[in-house]
Amino acid sequence: MSQLIDRFGRKHDYLRISVTDRCNLRCVYCMPPEGVKFMPHSELLTYEDIEKVVKVAAKLGIRKLRITGGEPLVRKDLEVLIAKLSRIEGIKDIALTTNAIFLAQKAQALKDAGLTRVNISLDSLRPDRFKEITRGGQLEKVLDGIDAAFRVGFQPIKINTVLMRGFNDDEIGDFLRMTIDQPVQVRFIEYMPIGHADDNWKNGYLSLNFVQEKAKELGFELEESEGVFGNGPSENFRIKGAKGSIGFIHPVSDHFCSNCNRLRLTSDGNIKPCLYWEDELNVKPYLNDEEGLKQIFYRALAIKPENHEMAKVLHDEKQTNTPTMRRMSQIGG
Repeated sequence: MSQLIDRFGRKHDYLRISVTDRCNLRCVYCMPPEGVKFMPHSELLTYEDIEKVVKVAAKLGIRKLRITGGEPLVRKDLEVLIAKLSRIEGIKDIALTTNAIFLAQKAQALKDAGLTRVNISLDSLRPDRFKEITRGGQLEKVLDGIDAAFRVGFQPIKINTVLMRGFNDDEIGDFLRMTIDQPVQVRFIEYMPIGHADDNWKNGYLSLNFVQEKAKELGFELEESEGVFGNGPSENFRIKGAKGSIGFIHPVSDHFCSNCNRLRLTSDGNIKPCLYWEDELNVKPYLNDEEGLKQIFYRALAIKPENHEMAKVLHDEKQTNTPTMRRMSQIGG
């Protein structure tokens, strides 16, 4: 069987697929206040296009998929795509990253179509602050979405929390307590300079060492945990006796590039070898050319760098490549 192994010996079996750059929220770390210009629908890959790419990727050793956006649930009939992908030989796991605003309505259809797991973005447990961070979102709808995910049987359920200094760092205790009575994994994620490595990012960035210090201060005893399926780069802990667990994802302070196993397919048809750098390879000319698609994947591995160098931005150090100017919502995370 073919395998996707880059020049640093990293085996790639994971493809993140953005199905849209549109989102029903405007999170402060993901979009500027004025928003971003969305692509015309005609520029997006169709579900049939995505299926073609994944069929080739599966032949090259891709086994895990993650569907992202923007917000993937704003794309009409997403369960149709999930069903197509779940039938592809070799694909073992299909996950979804969502803000969960529409999840309560779609959870059962997605589960029936073959979706296996969900990650839910949630950066505040306080309704007013959630509305501020998302520029208008309703926390109650997200909580309803989490309930629906439990109800239909998604497992594991992960909560992704981007930690920002002076914005939600005083809620660390609330998120830790969330894991005591619920079998969720709360994953704290460092704020990344994707598309906007400016002073606002530097001022908002907070190393996740702060979370462990805060946990001790609050009297929580953290013990190392094996984590849950599909944890990827997460460093995993558990509050003693808790039903759920805690994950730390620290791409800036302690990058995990040496173990990177993923490629990204943007909604407009570009393979990105690395989230941070600008390098992209367009698949559209090769959608009806299996060998051409294979070569795109091989070329992506050939140009994939050893690491992303995000930490250099903090110290104003020179980088060896050019960072992307696309925002997170335009790439798919």
